[in-house]
Amino acid sequence: MHHASILLVDDHPMLRKGVAQLISLEDNLVVVAEASSGDEAISFAIKHTPDLILLDLNMKGLSGIDTLIALKRAEVTSKIVIFSVSDSESDVLQAIKFAADGYLLKDSEPEELIEKINHAIAGEFVISSPLTQILARSLRPASKNSSPLKSLTQRELENLKLIAAGKSNKDIASKLGITEATVKVHVKNLLKKLGLKSRVEAAVWAIEHKISH
Repeated sequence: MHHASILLVDDHPMLRKGVAQLISLEDNLVVVAEASSGDEAISFAIKHTPDLILLDLNMKGLSGIDTLIALKRAEVTSKIVIFSVSDSESDVLQAIKFAADGYLLKDSEPEELIEKINHAIAGEFVISSPLTQILARSLRPASKNSSPLKSLTQRELENLKLIAAGKSNKDIASKLGITEATVKVHVKNLLKKLGLKSRVEAAVWAIEHKISH
């Protein structure tokens, strides 16, 4: 049986211990290392190449977001899920902007935490249930009556799905057999129709509305 390896990053020893114990009860998960700072997280991630990094957001020294950026820059291939007490919209959107694979709250129920960790390891974007409401609120266009989805053309919908899958304009262009300039036009149109400001918001919106490949 394959054990999925996890690196815990948190500057609170008690919290790390609690989460490590919770994870150790699962047959398929193993904590390979615990880091108490962003700098440690980076060296442990490179040393252990864990399947998943559970990363605290508000740490002393290197912040969770800075650590996330540094891990991506070091080309760490582990899934990186933010683990935070903060349910602030800006923190959540910031984490998504810098390509986190999920955002889970520290006050999650143990069962939900384990379930989401497993989903993240399987390659899904995970987010604690209360946060989907925040995201939906922050991204929902003003008009409540008609589904903005209906206003999208088939092509725009295809673009939206690929944005949600984290594809760049270049990837989308080659996948759909169109030019990058055309992709930009589609993206601009679909953002306007959905009342969104950026690709990140479009990706979150698509995830929230369960629009993906």
